[in-house]
Amino acid sequence: MKICLLGNNLTNLVLANILLKKKINVDIISQAKSSLLTNSIRTIAISNENYKFLKENIKGLSSLGWPTEKIKIYSDKNKSSELFEFKNKKQNNFYLLKYSAFFNLMKKNKFLKIIKLKTYNFNYINKRNYNLIINSEKNNPITKKYFQKKIEKNYKSLAHTAIIDHKKIENRIAIQIFTKNGPLAFLPLSNNQTSIVFSNNSTKSMNKSSLLAKINSYNHQYKITKISEVESVDIKFLVLREYIFKNILSFGDLIHKVHPLAGQGFNMTIRDIKSLSYILDENIKLGIDDGEMIAKKFQENNKHLNFMFGLGIDTINSFFELDAKLKNNLSEPIFKVLKGNKFLNKYATFLSN
Repeated sequence: MKICLLGNNLTNLVLANILLKKKINVDIISQAKSSLLTNSIRTIAISNENYKFLKENIKGLSSLGWPTEKIKIYSDKNKSSELFEFKNKKQNNFYLLKYSAFFNLMKKNKFLKIIKLKTYNFNYINKRNYNLIINSEKNNPITKKYFQKKIEKNYKSLAHTAIIDHKKIENRIAIQIFTKNGPLAFLPLSNNQTSIVFSNNSTKSMNKSSLLAKINSYNHQYKITKISEVESVDIKFLVLREYIFKNILSFGDLIHKVHPLAGQGFNMTIRDIKSLSYILDENIKLGIDDGEMIAKKFQENNKHLNFMFGLGIDTINSFFELDAKLKNNLSEPIFKVLKGNKFLNKYATFLSN
């Protein structure tokens, strides 16, 4: 079976590593400039279940990833007592990885084949006789021609990311504070480093000093010694209306983007990779290499789930925006009920993973 991955990006590098393990012939083809943020200070939160899947399929991943045991949720109104706490005595909530370290691990596979082309189209790619074409490249001619129908919402907000260095502490609890200006997350990277993500309800960029001032107004546990440069990105909600055209399957950020408040963007992609991996295994067992059939099965299994999941995250964001306007008088009684009910508490923790 021959599979082509359109786009030189992290999604396709992860997918290529997993497909190569299945002994599938894989080419990565790209005409755009590399979108790999090799010097980025971005971090990726990977849920416990997804981390286990990646460890089983990617050699060396166990050396990456800082485990987080709990996630504590706070409001702007009450910064000293959490609204809710996600925890599981039997496992970690998630693992935090540096984007650059994850990328460097993915590119080590000596069997990776990356083809750079000045330009291409569907007919050109089709002549190479791939069974399945997986497209996660935003600006290529195929995307522009066949994959433009989408549901999109611009939050008119920017997510600001930085890493703070601080004095050594026991650092395994993530904190999310729903401030009046948007969610502020403290995500442990090590005992002396923490990743910061502030989703500001504004399109104005923040520099190091302004972000540090925001951090310090909510920071009660870190003795900060240094802050990195700040990276900013537009926040959007996006779902593609149609994933497939013939044997081309759209994938990754091309089919869904969500608000970063729940740290689920790349987790959704990993869940898609798990689903596609299962579908490929089932078809290979049956001797089926029909890429169009595989693409249709993936869309049938995942399109509605991705939409519902993305919409759920958008609803959570809308709830906390309203709650901020009501001075947190909405969230406190709801989370009080959630904390007091063992079944709801356990179910909420399950959903967070």
